[in-house]
Amino acid sequence: MTANSMPWWHPDGFAARRPRLEARAAMLAAIRDGFRQDGFLEVETPALQVSPGLEPHLRAFRTAIEDPFGGAPRTLHLHTSPEFAMKKLLVAGVPRLFQFARVFRNGERSATHHPEFTMLEWYRAEPDWRVLVDDCRRILGAAWEAVPAALRGKGGFAWREAVADPLADWEMLSVAEAFDRHAGVDIVPLLGDAAAFAAAARAIGVAAQPHDRWDDVFFRIFLDRIEPRLGIGAPTVLYAYPAEMAALSRLDPADPRFAQRFEVYVCGLELANAFAELTDAAEQRRRFEADMDLKQALYGERYPIDEDFLAALSHGMPASVGIALGFDRLAMLATGAASIEQVLWAPVA
Repeated sequence: MTANSMPWWHPDGFAARRPRLEARAAMLAAIRDGFRQDGFLEVETPALQVSPGLEPHLRAFRTAIEDPFGGAPRTLHLHTSPEFAMKKLLVAGVPRLFQFARVFRNGERSATHHPEFTMLEWYRAEPDWRVLVDDCRRILGAAWEAVPAALRGKGGFAWREAVADPLADWEMLSVAEAFDRHAGVDIVPLLGDAAAFAAAARAIGVAAQPHDRWDDVFFRIFLDRIEPRLGIGAPTVLYAYPAEMAALSRLDPADPRFAQRFEVYVCGLELANAFAELTDAAEQRRRFEADMDLKQALYGERYPIDEDFLAALSHGMPASVGIALGFDRLAMLATGAASIEQVLWAPVA
């Protein structure tokens, strides 16, 4: 029996994974201590939610909750992120909060994806998203220092052939700069023009179809030409996403063509996704409905909107910033693991 064919609990296979799992535990403890020292409150929110999260391309797990008093069962979902519940706690009056949350995404399984995984998510009742970049630097540094020297990759975090030193100077790169540098495409005059963007993609040899939406073309170019080149040598902060991809973020008041959103890339892998949070309930409803219309058109289903979340926004959420970081991916990068299952205590069968 080879290590790959063993059940995860087999002592021989577990022994091979144990050093990385112990490093994972040390990383978690170091990160948790850092948050507490910075005045954060650790919270726990339910995985069962009315709305699992409304990103159009994520698939959720659905279940039914039975009424012990004889009422009709209600449909609930396992959350894809603890975002809605944590933002309600911002409204409730918790100005700094974090959570290591178990989250669930159906139909996702690969070397870097798992149907159940750990999301480190945190929020600050502060207006400037750049404070989250500083948080990320501290977290990645703490994770690196927590890993035993024998497990560390040479030169920093490692994935496949790439290396990134979390203690080096991080690269700050706008989305427009990334497209220009790595794909030779100036996206600014193409914002909102799907046909022109598709023509630009075809001009550099990236397939694009006449029916592609603007963000379809974005991802065709991004995944082929840009993402593999991000976070090489040092982590990259990719910021100023086009407004077409604003999701739950505020638009930049200085240039509303772009959103106050950034992602952290390490060794060509997306590690974290951050927003200066949208607090306008009416605009949030409009975006939710547009996302669910798109989900219905693409996949033939839609998820309910969390009306309680919109009520909380209407009550008044302070100007805030928030970020979600894939903790399992961080453990992979810090220990040089080839697969996410090498850093999970008990993978989903």
